[in-house]
Amino acid sequence: MIFRSAMTAALLSALAVPVLAEGHRTPAPEGAMVYFIGLEDGQTVSAPVMVNFGLSGMGVAPAGTEKENTGHHHILVNRAPFGEMDGDEEAMSDGLPADDMHRHFGGGQTEVMLDLGPGQHTLQLVLGDAFHVPHDPPIVSEQITITVE
Repeated sequence: MIFRSAMTAALLSALAVPVLAEGHRTPAPEGAMVYFIGLEDGQTVSAPVMVNFGLSGMGVAPAGTEKENTGHHHILVNRAPFGEMDGDEEAMSDGLPADDMHRHFGGGQTEVMLDLGPGQHTLQLVLGDAFHVPHDPPIVSEQITITVE
């Protein structure tokens, strides 16, 4: 009897993993938006740059938290707008990468001080679900360009 229960549990666990691996996307509520607060396209700023994340129509929750209508922030830095770069299709199913161009705020942070060098920089926000996967449809801000003095 114990063997049968253990086998059943193992089978159910094995069946649950492919659902996530095959590109599970969390639905986004209609009208949800992510945006920058106090930072505008074309603005000239000093380093370090304070970036505040705005979100409407949803709540913020740390990565790993599976709660309806929540997500956590990511900033895309100095790259093509989301959806226009090789690898974005993969990010839509497997999650956003973590590197200098894709910065994760999985602790549920709503602001960050970015240390950007002098010159022009592009920034875009993307909301990710519990697994860093963009929602369906993706919740992204407009890409902005700022100049750091």
